Amino acid sequence: MTRSRSKPGGNSVDGDGKVGFRERKPPWLKVPAPGGPRYRELTEMIAEQNLNTVCREANCPNVGECWERGTATFMILGDVCTRRCGFCNVQTGKPTWNDPLEPLRVANSVKRMGLSHAVVTSVDRDDLPDYGASAFVGVIRSIRKLAPACKVEVLTPDFRGQEMPLAKVIHERPDVFNHNVETVPRLYPIARRGSDFLRSARVLRMAKEMGGEEVVTKSGLMVGLGEEFDEMIETFAILREHRVEVLTVGQYLRPTENHLPVVRYWHPDEFAALEKAAYELGFESVASGPLVRSSYHADESAREVAERRAAAAV
Repeated sequence: MTRSRSKPGGNSVDGDGKVGFRERKPPWLKVPAPGGPRYRELTEMIAEQNLNTVCREANCPNVGECWERGTATFMILGDVCTRRCGFCNVQTGKPTWNDPLEPLRVANSVKRMGLSHAVVTSVDRDDLPDYGASAFVGVIRSIRKLAPACKVEVLTPDFRGQEMPLAKVIHERPDVFNHNVETVPRLYPIARRGSDFLRSARVLRMAKEMGGEEVVTKSGLMVGLGEEFDEMIETFAILREHRVEVLTVGQYLRPTENHLPVVRYWHPDEFAALEKAAYELGFESVASGPLVRSSYHADESAREVAERRAAAAV
């Protein structure tokens, strides 16, 4: 059973007015409807394996492009989240059970799809003793066994800031450890109730300290909830202080009328300015654009980091 999603993040956000839910979006947010042959093939394969993807659960605008490229972000531990973020379209409530064979099913799909870079995320599972860390361990090990040439990126919850669940995951040496802070600290009480910005930042720093050079750290934010440009840059700086190396920035798109409203749509030129500022702060790879999402072209970001490090070592 799941609880109502009515006003999941509160009644309002800061800002000078809001964009109406049915108001026409700017042209730079238009994307073709998915439906190509590769998309249909992957849809059938994922349904056959009874797997969840954040591509579908979160209504990602890039699902058509990514699936045509033969990439997908797998969402483990079910499709019911124990938290209620005001921007997220994943259903919230009390999860029922966990499938012990899910890691093998994910790894088998990665092998069948011939992926070179797999992204694995999950809902928040605050109901579990280790907050779901063991499931990530199982998926990483299974992919390493069935598809050893595939790079593995994990996009995890904050594990309530606990070191031991995080240590379990980092011990498996994922190629990329991603944890999204999502928004600027000021908006956390509105957009991310149940989470804490500095706790998330500490998770990222601990991941880097535990994983060293073998693990690339990554985080992502949205714009459109009422944040200011200077606030975004200040948040980037905090992430750099916590040793985050890869950054993604995209536009928040309101999933339903019950979710937090969009305060405004940022222009592509503003995303370019954010990207420039992030590189100046020292990030090794930055993807900033209206349709950028955390897993968008994740393989390219990882490759960019590897190339930069190789060039620096010469």
